[in-house]
Amino acid sequence: MPDPIAAHPVASGALVRGSETAQPPGHPRPRSRGPRPHSPPRFAGAGTLAALLAIGSPLLAQATSAGPTSVNPAALDWRSVGTLEVAATETTIGQFRRWVQATSTVTAAERAGGGQLYEGGWVQRRGWTWARPFGSGHTPQDDEPAVHVTFDEARAFCAWAGGRLPREAEWRRAAYTEQRAQPPAPFQTGRAYPYPTGDRPDGAQCLDDCGPQAAARAVKHGVSLSRGLGPARAGATPPGVNGLHDLGANVWEWVDDPPGDGERLTLGGSWWYGAGPMHADHRASKPRQTAVVYIGFRCVRDAKR
Repeated sequence: MPDPIAAHPVASGALVRGSETAQPPGHPRPRSRGPRPHSPPRFAGAGTLAALLAIGSPLLAQATSAGPTSVNPAALDWRSVGTLEVAATETTIGQFRRWVQATSTVTAAERAGGGQLYEGGWVQRRGWTWARPFGSGHTPQDDEPAVHVTFDEARAFCAWAGGRLPREAEWRRAAYTEQRAQPPAPFQTGRAYPYPTGDRPDGAQCLDDCGPQAAARAVKHGVSLSRGLGPARAGATPPGVNGLHDLGANVWEWVDDPPGDGERLTLGGSWWYGAGPMHADHRASKPRQTAVVYIGFRCVRDAKR
């Protein structure tokens, strides 16, 4: 059953919360409304750049002056995309660990005892955190995507790492419009594609619609799920538009829009869905304190001139 928070893909680009009435063929028709996920306790972080205070989130307002010791403390693989540099992959467990260790962070999911999963309703899974996305029975690799991360935690990580979360327009340009001067075939400079993988969703880590390789790429977490197989390791999928990985599917990505304290956009879809949420017309939002098994993020930064 589809995530009840996800929004319906609309050609107008208007955000529609609480339903997802269009699904790829073969997918069950969703309910029109479902429960919101439990909001875990607001994170009380410690130790990040003093300059982050200007950003203004409750998480960053509690930061101290313990910042990064290098220009790329998270070892992100920055790729030039127009006026931005964009992380080539979603933030990984290994990268997120660097921030946790440098800042003595305890995430909201950890403080709550575990993140969540939708299994016919929102269910807390004890011990499911960024470090153990599927609990104690699975020892993850460092290149698996970091999940069970709230919007504010993702934003704090990116600021510490020398970047920020993308705005919606920035994310969409990177995901759908080829900006490389000489991209490899079949990509063409200046062309806008319907999927971050190109004309078709093939090659992404999604449910059913993205080719048989998705099952082989899924991490072997050993958990019986009612839907989906699980994420792929960072960089395991073929590079898509602008040479970036997993802007479509794998895990949803937090985006720093729309303004306000309640909701933030999540874009790109995840391994729990078919190709529908990957499409350029799709928008979805979540409460900013959501920490679940299929939401992650990636960072961007302004290109050096």
